Amino acid sequence: MPDRYTFEYAIIRLVPRVEREEFFNVGVILFCKRLRFLGVKTFIDSQKLQALAPEMELEEVEKYLNSWSGICDGRKEGGAIAEFEQSDRFRWLAASRSTIIQSSKTHPGLTEDPEKELEVIFNSYVK
Repeated sequence: MPDRYTFEYAIIRLVPRVEREEFFNVGVILFCKRLRFLGVKTFIDSQKLQALAPEMELEEVEKYLNSWSGICDGRKEGGAIAEFEQSDRFRWLAASRSTIIQSSKTHPGLTEDPEKELEVIFNSYVK
């Protein structure tokens, strides 16, 4: 039987009007410490965005989500947070916040392949 590793994930949500608490899922962030994996996958349904927040620009939201990718990957454009250790970057991204981009509580799991698991969760909750 192949080795299975613990992982944590959170669903990334777009909350166009924070005061109304309406949201839709736009991505997943997944962290597997043992395999040193931190990944994010995002997709914005432009029709949902138009229905919930016609005043919001798709490009603006994509810019915010791209910063999450930069932080996950530890790239310079991720800013100071991107310089943190991988586990700290995950904790920072998955922390509770009251902005238009939020994450769910974290959820645990077991996997043989965290990249494949990211895809499965993404397809289940976002696509």
